[in-house]
Amino acid sequence: MWAVRRPPLRYDRHPPPPFNAPAARRLRAALGLDPDHVAHALRASYDLPYVTPALVAAWERGNASPSLPELTALAGALWCSPGELIGRPRTLREHRMARGLAPEDVAHTVGLELHAYLRMEETGQWRGTERQTAALTRVLGLSLADVLAVTGREERLAELLRNAVTTRWQAYVRPVSKLAPLDRRLLEEVLHGLHQDYQAHMAATLTWGGGPPDASDPGRDFLTHVVDHFWTAVAAGCGSA
Repeated sequence: MWAVRRPPLRYDRHPPPPFNAPAARRLRAALGLDPDHVAHALRASYDLPYVTPALVAAWERGNASPSLPELTALAGALWCSPGELIGRPRTLREHRMARGLAPEDVAHTVGLELHAYLRMEETGQWRGTERQTAALTRVLGLSLADVLAVTGREERLAELLRNAVTTRWQAYVRPVSKLAPLDRRLLEEVLHGLHQDYQAHMAATLTWGGGPPDASDPGRDFLTHVVDHFWTAVAAGCGSA
């Protein structure tokens, strides 16, 4: 049985995109292939002589993640787009890769010089105008949550939400709406609900522990993931409207 061996990867300032291991396993099974078939295809057709069935299985179990060239080759072997093997994109670069677009395509569509666009990908700081942001949203199929993340405004949203759930949520309806232009009634319902959820977590912590919360208490965990809770509540509110 082959050992999982891989040549040392050259330094890359960009980490590999998040890999969707269950999707890779599902796509392989749908084609009626096993890891041996996939490994053979990667060795024979994509110049990856070190790939073994054990390495393919490790990717599918989430014990290892393919590099970008490996992910691109795996997509070819599984007859899918690279985007189908990428988990939820986090950065501008990952959203572009998930769509299978070249930097030149995105830069041209949004009206930026290529070097300026690549600089924004590199730094993670979007400097586009409102019109360019709208074009970026269309070409990459971004949700409002994605737009805030790739334009560097998610941390500001997190700060506002933490304040809203720990103090008077009513005071943060307008500041949050400036970042996330949602229906005011929906936004009020979401902030009110998050405030109640957080207070319930804090009450439970004090009841269970009989003392002040520590670093592992549910209230602190709620604050850490408050942005995720916010978008989940927004989606639920939109779905029930």
